[in-house]
Amino acid sequence: MIPIDRYTYISAPLAAALRTLGDGIEPAATAELYAPLQAREPYAGVTVQRDLAYGDDPRHRLDLFLPANDDRPRPLLLFVHGGGFVRGDKRSGDSPFYDNVALWALRHGCHAANMTYRLAPTHPWPAAQRDLAAALTWLQAHHPAPVILMGHSAGAVHIAQYLAHPALRRADDGVRAAVLLSGIYDLCTGVYDVQTANTAAVRAYFGDDPAQYPARSALPGLTTCGVPLCIAYAAHDPADFQQQALLLAEACALPAYRLMEHTHMSEIYAVNADEALTAPFSRFIGVHSA
Repeated sequence: MIPIDRYTYISAPLAAALRTLGDGIEPAATAELYAPLQAREPYAGVTVQRDLAYGDDPRHRLDLFLPANDDRPRPLLLFVHGGGFVRGDKRSGDSPFYDNVALWALRHGCHAANMTYRLAPTHPWPAAQRDLAAALTWLQAHHPAPVILMGHSAGAVHIAQYLAHPALRRADDGVRAAVLLSGIYDLCTGVYDVQTANTAAVRAYFGDDPAQYPARSALPGLTTCGVPLCIAYAAHDPADFQQQALLLAEACALPAYRLMEHTHMSEIYAVNADEALTAPFSRFIGVHSA
């Protein structure tokens, strides 16, 4: 049986508000709950370099977060956002998301970068993996450091795909470990089987040919990629995200961290506002960032 570690500390009113959202994916409503808890620019003691181009496409951009007046070497956390393969960005307007992830990484001894990437259906598999490789190439050229990858939802999928398929991964990318939050790892299990309903976004990225799905799944490649993994999911994730986390944990003989009270969106919007939520991530990064 796969061990499941449970982490949470949420105030009773906030927990009640999250329960009203149910097990769906509710970005706007969740943002309303967590935006007041997050820092706003300008961030004290932090230098932010916005929209650095790591490639030629307009979406080949990343934001780099560094501690001000401190040039000591640190590992770097590279965060990859979600959005169902067809939407999403590293930041929208003056939203605190996903700056909150980078600020949390700085507080825990890292430098940080948030990247965006090309989207389906215009750019199907493996475009995002090629973008991740390009971002890592740019970072190693301009800010060399050991890298911890962290991805949420589709971002976790893109990282998993990148690590699982040797043909998509560059040899000297600096990656030491990866944190995967609520991703899809086996395209042939659950609603992510291309022959079932509710798969429009997945088909937009991975294609309509079911014969290609076994080869394009991240399992079993993640079990042999040689990169330590931290696997987590929300207690109020849609059922298939929970199933996928447990499938990966079982295949890799690793724990799966069940983030109690949290939803698919709150598990990432709460980062830097809920230390109990991120406790397993910070410990994992501390162990694997050397």
